[in-house]
Amino acid sequence: MKLPHPIPYQGSKRSLAEQILKFFPEKFDQLIEPFAGSAAITIASAYHLKDKNFVINDVNEPLIELWYTIINHPRSIIKAYSEIWQGQHGDEENYYYKIRDCFNQTKQPQHLLFLLAKCVKAAVRYNAQGHFNQSPDKRRLGRNPQLMQTDILRVSQLLKDKTQCYASDYQNILQVADTNTLIYMDPPYQGTGLNGGFNYAGNIENSSFLTALFKLNERNIPYILSYDGRTGNKVHGTALPDSLNLIKIEINAGRSSQATLLRRNETTFESVYLSPALTANVDFNKIANRSMYQTDLFF
Repeated sequence: MKLPHPIPYQGSKRSLAEQILKFFPEKFDQLIEPFAGSAAITIASAYHLKDKNFVINDVNEPLIELWYTIINHPRSIIKAYSEIWQGQHGDEENYYYKIRDCFNQTKQPQHLLFLLAKCVKAAVRYNAQGHFNQSPDKRRLGRNPQLMQTDILRVSQLLKDKTQCYASDYQNILQVADTNTLIYMDPPYQGTGLNGGFNYAGNIENSSFLTALFKLNERNIPYILSYDGRTGNKVHGTALPDSLNLIKIEINAGRSSQATLLRRNETTFESVYLSPALTANVDFNKIANRSMYQTDLFF
């Protein structure tokens, strides 16, 4: 059965989630996503592992309010989304901007859900003042309320009474982890900060992030990090320092849509990194022999 994903988010790992889950340890008590976004790995873990506890965190407070409502009060967000979606007919573009203005003033979760469902490429963008500024996709109305309802109810069923939601700096959330915790991190891509052309709701400072990784290693905390990748021979992002002692894994993410538009046949590989505390409990021979979609291991 297809996994539910009510929150569309550019860069979501939902298409790679089942491959990433193959690197999970057999035993752990809690999964933490400090940069939750679409919470794709949490949802996949809840679906396949079922009996775990979860922490969803994101510095984007309205996003976390949306997740809290989806998980704990699904009927209310379904009703609010349906009413907003129905109101756009006949004046779709102007209506979108009206809802965007309302969201920037009130930060209501139902407004954010509509914007995410209808904005260009599900790409979350904020200006320097912290206002959502992505444009609408004029070719579509956004996710149909009936389909949205199905996904919201299924996610609530998977995560209710198992999930804590926080809107905090990632470094605060990392402090609650212990050796029985697994952390999955998918931070904003490098180059998307104030000097990178666009913003997410929060952008991380690279040296502080690397320091946080070293501290996790010192505490023997297992973690998986999605950090960079490549398309063909073009590498995206700056390499992590060797002194972190991480194992890099390249997962075949399929043919690059951007390269296809430029009439180039290139494949995108997304990189994940496994911490020393995690790799001590991973059977790489067992993983490599599984029918993962063109996954390459680099030691």
